[in-house]
Amino acid sequence: MTGHSRIGLIVPKFRSTAVARNRLRRRLREIWRRELQDVLPGCDLVIRARPEAYRAGFDELRRELIQGIKAVSGKQ
Repeated sequence: MTGHSRIGLIVPKFRSTAVARNRLRRRLREIWRRELQDVLPGCDLVIRARPEAYRAGFDELRRELIQGIKAVSGKQ
């Protein structure tokens, strides 16, 4: 552990273009940077995108990611 939170992203192709994969990666990193990085204690988090993530808007991605983090950490 490094004392600060880190993120790893797995964004499979799912028959999408490189542009779509990079857009999804940028969105997930931005949500991490804005919402989660400073809130979570020093931990390593790996996120694997699902095919539905390519069709989701920024707000939907944000809501789902925050919901998932709360479910895993036991916070409601």
